Amino acid sequence: MLDHIGFGVADYEASKAFYLKALEPLGIGVVMLVIREQTGGYEGAGFGSNGKPYFWIGTGEPVGHMHLAFAAETRAEVDAFYAAALAAGAKDNGAPGLRPWYHPNYYGAFVIDLNGVNLEAVCHKAE
Repeated sequence: MLDHIGFGVADYEASKAFYLKALEPLGIGVVMLVIREQTGGYEGAGFGSNGKPYFWIGTGEPVGHMHLAFAAETRAEVDAFYAAALAAGAKDNGAPGLRPWYHPNYYGAFVIDLNGVNLEAVCHKAE
């Protein structure tokens, strides 16, 4: 199991603002910041919940193609993530809905973030 994941972004401040808005409906926010003076050059934001950062973005080379799926507790959270991400500047990559080819209760939504990353929020519960 992964402890955390991180990647470089083209525009750190714009990406941090995007993720603050897009992940808020999932209960995910910035729980740690690392500044250049601490690291000698890298600046990053650790997103997570309950004080634990498990998703990091920071200065550095942007990633190529990547897919990240965030767990949602409810289908309403998936819907809210999708709306918030689009409002924050993401591109649609699949409206909220069931994807029964994965399993009968797989409810997800997909967007492309400011860096070209394919983001998903998914709920596995029957509702």
